Amino acid sequence: MTTIHTLDELDGQPHANVFPDREPKTVRLSLDADESVPAHSHPGRDIVLYLVEGEIELQLGDRTHDLTAGEIARFEGEQEISPRAVEPSVALIVLAPRSE
Repeated sequence: MTTIHTLDELDGQPHANVFPDREPKTVRLSLDADESVPAHSHPGRDIVLYLVEGEIELQLGDRTHDLTAGEIARFEGEQEISPRAVEPSVALIVLAPRSE
């Protein structure tokens, strides 16, 4: 079965699950300007964050990466992650289980 939606149609703030209860875990993250997600980690996962619109400061461990719309960050979930929106932002994040 095929389903088609826009990112804006997905329910949930700031996180909306694209494929609830399915792998890889895929979420839309929407943040207002100066809004952030507290530092956390996702052990055992590889993460891809695609910034659809806006600008964020992505804190990964002890480093900060500035991302603008259209950029992609790929990283391991063991490190602490905390995105902060510089301006209203929307990202699509895929959290894939790491294959051994």
